[in-house]
Amino acid sequence: MALDVLTLLTTLLCAFFLLRAYHNVRKRLLLWSGLCFIGLAVANALRIADLRIFLATDLYTYRLGTTAVAMCLLLWGLVWESQ
Repeated sequence: MALDVLTLLTTLLCAFFLLRAYHNVRKRLLLWSGLCFIGLAVANALRIADLRIFLATDLYTYRLGTTAVAMCLLLWGLVWESQ
């Protein structure tokens, strides 16, 4: 349980630092990376909820969908901001 919470806090901290850097520098790749880490934090929170809190329900599909959306945000930022 402690490792799950540590993973969630790490992704939230990364998102915070990336979005704060975006606020200061206004480089859009930082925005896309920060949004990706927010999505990964939501996926980690869903993982904690799935495996530790709601044992009777299966949130695996939602976890995968959230992670896929987060990775697509990062991919979108990498493709469009590299030009």
